[in-house]
Amino acid sequence: MSTRYKFSTEANLHFVSFATVGWVDVFTRPAYCELLTNSLQHCIQHKGLRLYGWCIMPSHVHLVFAMQAPYEPSAFLRDFKRHTSEQMHKAIRHLPGESRREWMLPLFQQAGTANSNNRGWQFWQQDNHPIALYTEKVAWQKLRYLHQNPVAARFVDRAEDWVWSSARDYCGLEGAVKGLLLLEPAVGF
Repeated sequence: MSTRYKFSTEANLHFVSFATVGWVDVFTRPAYCELLTNSLQHCIQHKGLRLYGWCIMPSHVHLVFAMQAPYEPSAFLRDFKRHTSEQMHKAIRHLPGESRREWMLPLFQQAGTANSNNRGWQFWQQDNHPIALYTEKVAWQKLRYLHQNPVAARFVDRAEDWVWSSARDYCGLEGAVKGLLLLEPAVGF
C-alpha cells in the first residue's frame, strides 16, 4: 500500500493508478488483461466495488471507483493487488508462448526479495497515489484522462477502440467488465 498517500475517508469516489514493478509492459497479452478484468468483475459482484471507469495500459492500470460499506478503498486496492499479483505469477509461468518469461520472472522475484513486505515476489509497485474526487468536474476530468491514455500513447485513434477500457461503455459499446456504473451526465470524450 502507499507509504505517502492515503485514501480520503471523507470522499466516496477515488481515482488511482498503479504500475508494474519497473514499469514492465506485461499487459500486452490479452490473457493478462482478461485476468485483471475478471478480477474487477469478481470485486463488483462480491467485494462491494462500485467501478465507474478503468483502463489497462501495458504497464499500469487506472481506476475510478467507490466502495460500498463496509468495504474500504485501501483494503480493496491492497487485496486486489495481492490477488492479481499471485494470479499473474501463475499466468506468466504457465501461459503458452510467453517468450518473456525468462527475464520477467527473475525481475519480479528480485523485486520481491528486496522488499521486506513481500514473500519473494512483487508484481505491482508498492506506492500508488489515490486522488479523492470531490466534485463531478474533477471526476469527469480523471475519467477523460484515463480514457484518453491509449489515444495519447498512439495505440488507438479513438478511446472507444481500446478494448481494455471503460471508454467503450461510455460510448454505448459493450465493455469487458460487466456491472460498470456510468457517471452522469455522460458527455463526450
